[in-house]
Amino acid sequence: MLPQISLAGIVLIPFLGAVAIALAAGRARLRNIFCWASSIIFLLAVLGQVAPFLEGETSRQVAWQLLPELTIAFQLEPLGLVFLLLSSSLWLLATPYAIGYMAHGGYTNLSRFFACYAIALGAAAGIALADNLLTMFVFYEILSVSTYPLVAHTGTSKARRGARVYLALLLMTSICFWLPAMIWVWASTGSIDFAAGGILEGQVSPAVAGWMLVLFMFGTGKAALMPFHRWLPAAMVAPTPVSALLHAVAVVKAGVFVVLKLALYVFGIDFLREIPLTDFVLYVAAFTMLAASLIAMHQDNLKARLAYSTVSQLSYIVVGAMLATQVAAIGGGMHMVMHGYGKITLFFCAGAIYLASKKTLVSELDGLGRRMPFTMGAFLLGALCVIGIPPLGGLWSKWHLVTGAFDAGHGIVLVAFLVSTLLNIAYLLPPVLRAFLKPLPAGESSSIKEAPWLCVVPLTLTAAGAIALFFFAGIPYGLMEAVFE
Repeated sequence: MLPQISLAGIVLIPFLGAVAIALAAGRARLRNIFCWASSIIFLLAVLGQVAPFLEGETSRQVAWQLLPELTIAFQLEPLGLVFLLLSSSLWLLATPYAIGYMAHGGYTNLSRFFACYAIALGAAAGIALADNLLTMFVFYEILSVSTYPLVAHTGTSKARRGARVYLALLLMTSICFWLPAMIWVWASTGSIDFAAGGILEGQVSPAVAGWMLVLFMFGTGKAALMPFHRWLPAAMVAPTPVSALLHAVAVVKAGVFVVLKLALYVFGIDFLREIPLTDFVLYVAAFTMLAASLIAMHQDNLKARLAYSTVSQLSYIVVGAMLATQVAAIGGGMHMVMHGYGKITLFFCAGAIYLASKKTLVSELDGLGRRMPFTMGAFLLGALCVIGIPPLGGLWSKWHLVTGAFDAGHGIVLVAFLVSTLLNIAYLLPPVLRAFLKPLPAGESSSIKEAPWLCVVPLTLTAAGAIALFFFAGIPYGLMEAVFE
């Protein structure tokens, strides 16, 4: 049986790992050992919580009490466990990829890089285990600040400019929208603690709750609702391991996790249906879903195409929350997991393509499947997962989202899901078709030349995970269903 440590201990593991990594500056082998150890210990600590949780054990831990009703506190609940399992499993696979990519790419200042990488995962753990809005807000801001050096890591003027856009938008939305909404909730209810079924019903009118909802949804900039999505494409100047962290492991998943948490534990889905502005947020998310897909179709740069794809896919989860039905919310939580495995595979592949061939454009991928069969095969699986085609896990999350839209009677959203899926096919399959069906450009060797094995093995495993989630979708489904029990 795995040891069970405290919830605060789980949050501290990545932060302590970051300190160890920083102290190992100049000693690459020791630094890499600390990177591996941090991710392994973190995963084991999360897995150690699963059995007691399934047996009905509940735990809450106050780390710091500012006022009687204002604390930094942690509690494990089903949705948080889903996010923890996703981030801890993907961090373990992202670690060797990042080590191989950064070393082969000739990057410097790697101790700073991996220390910030670990801090970001610690912040994600704090968000997952947050027992109240204040705790979530604090770790949300830590996540924004800790990923700024990662986005700007190359130090070029373009990287610094992209990092400034990244940080400015995330801090502006959270401070200008989320913070006032949190204070408004506290003033209206006397509490900022999360509770099953929400805390606002009966405390504020649906009209007031509507404005709170708008502030929270646009204040959660990491969910990338338009027009506050520009930070995400701007961050594509970062090295690919950072893009994978932003798009699959920590940052954007923290954003949509926050959206789901607010919908289920602050507003409650029953009260959401009474709020007039819920439909406004729903249609903004549906518009984002379609508009970002259309933009993705016209991006020749592979990472930019994947970035706008992420903007679109995040809105699936926001739509799932705003549909205010149980099945749609379950679908949103499941899509957080399915998209995580699918999208990290795609970004891993994009990085591997660059390392092995220096190609960054979709138009340059002709015949590349002959030279990089493992990478492009994994890209196909990641694409099918994001599209939602069996036997990949994305099928089940999209099925529940579509069912939720049908149950809620939102025909426009049903059409948006259908059109978006067709657009997914239009921008994700052409890179694969070019790679496997078109000939190599004249003068290029057809001999196999993959990226370093530290990159190829993780992308193969994440692609396998996307397949496994098709057969074991009952795990995230069961945890999401437990949210409503």
